[in-house]
Amino acid sequence: MPDPAAIEPTSDHTISDNAPAPASNHAPDRPTWSGAIAGILNFVTLSLRILALAAAAALLKEQLHLLKARMHDDAARARRLAEHLAQAGVDQHFQAQTLEVAAAFERVAEASGELADAADGMEADANGVRDAHQAEYGGIYEVAQASPYAQPKPGFNAVR
Repeated sequence: MPDPAAIEPTSDHTISDNAPAPASNHAPDRPTWSGAIAGILNFVTLSLRILALAAAAALLKEQLHLLKARMHDDAARARRLAEHLAQAGVDQHFQAQTLEVAAAFERVAEASGELADAADGMEADANGVRDAHQAEYGGIYEVAQASPYAQPKPGFNAVR
């Protein structure tokens, strides 16, 4: 059975909800290179990630436009094949299937066009975010880099 003195508090005050947490007895975290350069890389890393998103959206848009053109060509070839099948006297069932394939190619072409429009919007939005990020934090980053003094960690000046 546990000792009752160990369970009961030794003082009269209780911990309120807004009181600071008691200090722990463990050693502080060891500094690391990633922690030392985290403040520097946050601005640069975020800018590069936004740039990569914009580039990926642009590449996706181009690939989707190529897919759309290919699907339109394939649909035209399938319709031409259906005409050749009709001229050759092939059963109507196979001609109908060929025309269904042509219609499916057209649907894929239209869907890839819609997706390309969405990728274009994503590219524009990513470029807008990158420009806003640069406008908002670029000056702060440049001043912090030019300063010979160590800068506080992010959140140090936050109002609580």
